[in-house]
Amino acid sequence: MVVLIEIPFYIFSGLAILFAGVILFTKNLLYGAFSLVGTFLCVAAIYVLAQAEFVAVTQLMVYVGGIVVLLIFGVMLTNKITDKGIITSSYNRFLGAIIAISLFVVLFYGILKINFGAVKGQSADMNNVNQIGVELLTEYLLPFEIAAVVLLIALIGSSVISGYKTKETDE
Repeated sequence: MVVLIEIPFYIFSGLAILFAGVILFTKNLLYGAFSLVGTFLCVAAIYVLAQAEFVAVTQLMVYVGGIVVLLIFGVMLTNKITDKGIITSSYNRFLGAIIAISLFVVLFYGILKINFGAVKGQSADMNNVNQIGVELLTEYLLPFEIAAVVLLIALIGSSVISGYKTKETDE
């Protein structure tokens, strides 16, 4: 049983690393954006394999459904305005390599210190989407509603601010 889950995990992990490498080394922003979609899809598949269905659906809805589509449309529309291909160049490769290696060392050290035996199993009668729904509508209802109202106020405020037009005066 464990081997049947490990094989897709390694496949999706390898694909996510491959797509992330394409993001890092491509000079075409549109190819990078499509590789970002592939990376997010592979990460969502890994979440599904880890039985974190809610996080996987959130990954798909927020990142793939919103941010990456917005990025792709922005790149495509910007490309049509200038009639040039959008090509990027890399700066600070040395500093980026130092930061990446140090982050890898810290994360690898943290993974080695995890006590995997202390992780409890999930109850069989409810999946985590049901558990999150029940918790959001019982114990965490007030913070959930406050967050919704704050986001609504921010949305209304941003539309009001973007709607202002300055009057030009001839003085």
